[in-house]
Amino acid sequence: MARYTMQEMNDLHRKGETLLYPRMVIDSCCETDELAQRVAEETTYNPFEVKAAIGLISKGIARELASGHSVHIEGIGTFTPSLSLKEGAERESPDGSGTKRNAKSVKVGNINFRPDKELLYEVNSRCKLERLPGKGYRRHVSPYTPEERLALACRHLETHPSLTLTEYVLLTGLGRTVASVELRRWASQPGSGITSAGARTHRIYIKEKK
Repeated sequence: MARYTMQEMNDLHRKGETLLYPRMVIDSCCETDELAQRVAEETTYNPFEVKAAIGLISKGIARELASGHSVHIEGIGTFTPSLSLKEGAERESPDGSGTKRNAKSVKVGNINFRPDKELLYEVNSRCKLERLPGKGYRRHVSPYTPEERLALACRHLETHPSLTLTEYVLLTGLGRTVASVELRRWASQPGSGITSAGARTHRIYIKEKK
C-alpha cells in the first residue's frame, strides 16, 4: 500500500495563489540487490545474474549517452543526456561578448528520463493508494530575499569554517531542494563570497578567498 499526501504549490497560472497537488510519500528505497532478488523470483535466473545484467545495461546506457545518443528501452522509457557548465565556469553572454566556453568547461550535468506509457500503466495497475491523515505539506517560503539569504550565509562563514545544506535550510527557511540549487548558484558566481568544496552528499560551502 502506497501512501500520499497533499502538497501546497504555486499556481502557475495565477501568480500569488497556491493549490494542493497529490504527492506520494517515499518511505524507503529499493536498492539493486533487493530489486535483483525480486526479479529473480519470477525468472529462472539467480539474483547474481540479474544484478550482473543490470550492471551491463547501465554501462551500455552510459556508453550510448556519452556518444550523443538518446537511449530507449521498450517498456521502461527514454534516457537523454543534458549538458551544463562545470562549477566555476562563467556563462557566455548572448551578445557574444566575454569569454567563450570550450568543451573543457562543459559536462553532462543530468540525465533526463521519460517513461513509456507501458511503464506508467504497469505502475498504476499495481498501485493502491491511501491518503495520510492531516492537511498535508506546506511550501517552504523564506521570509528573506535572495540577497538577504546570501548575506546570512556570508555572515555565518565569518564565524564558522563551513556551511552545510542543512544549516542553510535552517538559516533561510527554504526547502532542501530550493536551498541546494541556490547554494550551488552562489558558489558558481565569482565574487559572491561563497565557494564549495567536496561533492554530492559531502559538499560543503566555505568562504571565498579574495
